[in-house]
Amino acid sequence: MSAHSQAVPRDPYFSVATAPAFTREHIADLAAGRRAAVRVPGLLSAATCAEILHALESSPFESYGRQRVQPPVMRFGVGVSDHRTNGAIADSYWPSADADRKAWRSLGLPYDPFALCREALGADWPGTVAVGTNGGRELTPGVAREPNYGFQVHFDEALREFQGNLLDSPLVAQFAFNLYLAVPETGGETVIWRHRWHPADEAHRLPQSYGYAETVVGDAESVEVRPTVGEALLLDPRNFHAVRPSEGGRRIALGFSMGLSITGDLLTWG
Repeated sequence: MSAHSQAVPRDPYFSVATAPAFTREHIADLAAGRRAAVRVPGLLSAATCAEILHALESSPFESYGRQRVQPPVMRFGVGVSDHRTNGAIADSYWPSADADRKAWRSLGLPYDPFALCREALGADWPGTVAVGTNGGRELTPGVAREPNYGFQVHFDEALREFQGNLLDSPLVAQFAFNLYLAVPETGGETVIWRHRWHPADEAHRLPQSYGYAETVVGDAESVEVRPTVGEALLLDPRNFHAVRPSEGGRRIALGFSMGLSITGDLLTWG
């Protein structure tokens, strides 16, 4: 058998687990690099997803900064990355965070959607799951995103995006959480590559963008996750990842970042 006909070796620790609920082992595996992602179908019921979507219909979605985020991505809510200046949280973030909390309350839902997600993530975790703080002030809990045209290849890592510690309690691992409220007929897949940032990757960065040309991942191993309504996906965002464009419907998800702190608690932020 020639070298060209042999199967390409795959990393047995780069896989996606599917389970009925999140467990402490799932989160520990992600933190240790033993999994690429964990998916939990039906974390929220279709009826609950429809209720949240109905509430969001009365509220306008805004786009991320068009210069930095292309193709455009719509969102309801405020993320800390929208208010980053020279590696620190800009003063403009805090009044925006206050307005964000009022906007979510104005939807009139009888529950906090992000609290439902945190409760599910913490059901088997020995520590607490709470919204993180910076300087004693609570960050926003998450956003609703609609990337119908997709997300560019990118990675997320607070350690590299912010000077010092983003949260009052330093983090030892970081995760990204998504709960899908609506999915398109085709497309909208999340792709994750077994590739973490290297200084040489900056040669592939798109001009004035958060993202990179897909050449940045080369022939790195990848996994692809097709979303379903009510499903939750937890991944290690330090691996480069992207979202494919949607066709035949909207792709709307609740999303937030989550970190494992040195106290053993799980802390979230939008």
